[in-house]
Amino acid sequence: MARADTLARARELDRPELAYLMRFPTADGVKDMELTWAELARDTAWATERLRGHGLAAGQRAVLTTSGFEGFWGQAVIGALRTLKVTYGIAEAMGWDHRRTAVFHRELDPQVVIGLSAETLEGLAGSADIGEMFRSVSVVMARPAAIPVLRGVGVSACLISAVGPALALECPQQTGAHVNAAEWRVDERDGQLFLAAGEQRTSALAETPLGIAGRVVTGRCGCGSEDPRVLLAEA
Repeated sequence: MARADTLARARELDRPELAYLMRFPTADGVKDMELTWAELARDTAWATERLRGHGLAAGQRAVLTTSGFEGFWGQAVIGALRTLKVTYGIAEAMGWDHRRTAVFHRELDPQVVIGLSAETLEGLAGSADIGEMFRSVSVVMARPAAIPVLRGVGVSACLISAVGPALALECPQQTGAHVNAAEWRVDERDGQLFLAAGEQRTSALAETPLGIAGRVVTGRCGCGSEDPRVLLAEA
């Protein structure tokens, strides 16, 4: 049977509602939460609009660094890149795979790099000038510990980070990373972030202390979004 026929048959099969079992750290230890396919589709649609706000469009090329256990947000970003028709290569976010990031960067000559970690940058620094490597990239989105490293060498990086089970994405305004207000309620107390599932989220999550230092900014952003923004102490 041809691959196209196999995929067509597979699409006709019943699919369970559960897409992922998310495991994430909190102030009180590791917590599990379910993620349904419907929730993942909404997360993907939100990520698509956030990346479109960075100017991502069909025909561009991207490098994404992520780990398998991050599938609950990695799949939303991958889905967004596919929706936007952006060609992408994926490297592991762990430092030991930094050479793959370098190869994709060289071969794809990307306009977009998403998910850079401090570990990847440390590995790359042994053989490359980080500033020279990424200053010419139009959109660079990095994890909290990588942000000061990149900005220190003149790279205008925006934040991408997991906030518990939620994804935070900074817009070009660079005034904090947006969290989808339609799906999550994010708050702060004494400099620490708390998160709860929104009303339309099938998978329940009561207000949970995340053990992440930061603060929340509300009100309309310069990009036009009304989503709250998180400012992480580490970034």
